[in-house]
Amino acid sequence: MRTELHVPSDLKFLTIVENWLLGSLESELGNEVDWPRQSNRLRLVLVEAYSNVVRHAHRDRPNLPVLIRLELRNRDICLEIWDHGKGFDLSTYLPPTPDDQQDGGYGWLILNRLMDKVEYRLQVNGRNCLRLEATLSAQEQN
Repeated sequence: MRTELHVPSDLKFLTIVENWLLGSLESELGNEVDWPRQSNRLRLVLVEAYSNVVRHAHRDRPNLPVLIRLELRNRDICLEIWDHGKGFDLSTYLPPTPDDQQDGGYGWLILNRLMDKVEYRLQVNGRNCLRLEATLSAQEQN
């Protein structure tokens, strides 16, 4: 299954984005997946990725669309978030440490902890792409 969503760069659309992602997956996978656990994981990942585009890449430009693509094969998902911003130079990223009391920089850490694979590509045909991959755990049988 493949689907995509074009959505404005405005956090008021976050619930729509979440419902689209989880609804698409649930309609395909039914009760094969441990939804309480997986939906929380995916919701956090999506909130982090989408809100970063809105707050940083498209800063105060809600007319710029965000493209979100979802591909599902068995229980393997690939989620791509495309933006029109300047991009983020990962070579300058310093992960937060417990001693630091920094305000930002946790998003990349969160994404890498919650997903199996995280890639970020700068300026692919004028856009940036955050690619997130994971295998959703199966529903445990009693």
